Amino acid sequence: MDPTSAMAGTPAQREKGTEPTVAIAHDYLTQRGGAERVVLAMHRAFPEATIYTTLYDPERTYPEFRAARIVTSPLNRFPGFRRDHRAALPLLAPAASALKVPADVVLTSTSGWAHGFRTPGRVLAYCHSPARWLYLTDQYLGDSRRRSAKALALAALKPFLLRWDRRAAAGADRYVANSSVVRDRIRAVYGLDADIVHPPHSVDTQGELEPISGLEDFVGDGGHFLIVSRLLPYKNVAEAIDAFRGLDERLLVIGAGPLRARLEATLPQNVRLASHLSDAQMRWAYSSAAALVAPSYEDFGITPLEGGAWGRPTIALRGGGYLDTVVERVTGTFIEHPTPASIRDAILAFQPHEWDAERIRTHVEQFSEDRFREWLRSAVREISGRALRAAG
Repeated sequence: MDPTSAMAGTPAQREKGTEPTVAIAHDYLTQRGGAERVVLAMHRAFPEATIYTTLYDPERTYPEFRAARIVTSPLNRFPGFRRDHRAALPLLAPAASALKVPADVVLTSTSGWAHGFRTPGRVLAYCHSPARWLYLTDQYLGDSRRRSAKALALAALKPFLLRWDRRAAAGADRYVANSSVVRDRIRAVYGLDADIVHPPHSVDTQGELEPISGLEDFVGDGGHFLIVSRLLPYKNVAEAIDAFRGLDERLLVIGAGPLRARLEATLPQNVRLASHLSDAQMRWAYSSAAALVAPSYEDFGITPLEGGAWGRPTIALRGGGYLDTVVERVTGTFIEHPTPASIRDAILAFQPHEWDAERIRTHVEQFSEDRFREWLRSAVREISGRALRAAG
């Protein structure tokens, strides 16, 4: 599709009161995660908005995106890049710079690329984190950081990518952080003061429940522990799996990513791994869980809210975005280090009867999509008002 068709109206038309055109920009739509959930919430707030992204794989991300008009970069012609966006690393900055977004206001959902898309309009950058591969490189690469081809390529590209990233960030009209820790990172790496607006959860506890095929007997009547996470080194899923070895407890891991094959090869009998589930299957997994386990380094950490919508507590790493979403002894408990021993101790100490499901649900209501949508629409009115005054 010709992306210029997304533009409706000229500055003169806008001065006469025509609504500003709104577009949504996101790094890549090739996976299922919290950032992609935020894009869906943005699109529900502005259902006529075109979504611009470097890569789009409808089979690997949420099916709801099929209802949207999506414009991609030329990189999307290559199936290998859609399967693994990390393989496109040397090309993503040029591709992002070349992707034009012809709209009055661009809602940018970014963790490294979309804030660099070109547009004549105003940019509201909603930041999930400054690029983790640039500013938290060791955490991003994990055990492979010194010897892998990816690590060597990133080291060679890093000086260029740092200049590109900081220039792109400076081009936004307003920067918004999804959590306290991300606000601090934005200030540290970009020198920008960002407001904090927490992303919403989008759990529908009234929706249909669909058992995960092959796991009916494993889950049984529930009471299992649950991890919902991308399978990346800094998510510490391997450490959590190790913590369950030999325990008389069950762990269900839901996620996909580069570590999947390695994790599957060594799963103990009391752990199962599932990927690419429907919302109905996710509801089934959450609704019958005893608690969430969240040992990762998260920028926001939405899974405690998703579990909390069902009244389930979370065992979380004390740090990052979990400090914004978990209230100690009310909605969850913390571990100090993401080690198998620390996670194991927390599992053994967990007592289901100590948690008040209604208090947990009440806390989660603060993170509703309705509140997020109201903020989005207000922010667009404000930033487009500035555009109109500047045009006049």
